[in-house]
Amino acid sequence: MAVLDIILLGDARLRKKSKSIRRFDGKLKQLAEDMVETMRHANGVGLAAPQVGINIRLIVVEMPEEGFEEDPNAGKLFVVANPEIVRLRGEKVAGDEGCLSIPGYIGEVERQPVATIKGQDLNGKPIRIKATGYLARIFQHEIDHLNGVLFIDHIDDPAKLRRIVYDAEADEYYEEPVAALMEG
Repeated sequence: MAVLDIILLGDARLRKKSKSIRRFDGKLKQLAEDMVETMRHANGVGLAAPQVGINIRLIVVEMPEEGFEEDPNAGKLFVVANPEIVRLRGEKVAGDEGCLSIPGYIGEVERQPVATIKGQDLNGKPIRIKATGYLARIFQHEIDHLNGVLFIDHIDDPAKLRRIVYDAEADEYYEEPVAALMEG
């Protein structure tokens, strides 16, 4: 396994629509393993192939355990080829999102709390996942990547985007509104 380079905002590959996977072989399995290692190394909860510069419809998602102990999917890893959202339910809920391709920023994004996803496993076998809450948010975020959409595209108010800043003197992180950065 290997840690791959994550491409950043500004790289045109993040804005391309990804191609469907047709070959389910050892190369695909190796890529999925490398993506899982990369996601974990970066302390992420999801990663899409375009984020490592590969234009195919493959995502890895890992539901955190910490803070989600009551969730039946806590700690569960999902690897999905050709994922599609087949159904979204519930009234949209605002929640903070970040992205490994936009490090140092978080923003408030509205997403539906229930998502049904269909796709394939690494052998090409059909799978279906019903995701709720935070897991539904992660899946929607990662599938957006496959369509060239970033979380910042869902933010219409600059006040909802914040930069995470480290204060070395205090040895702590704090959030700074992006609007404040624009003012001075």
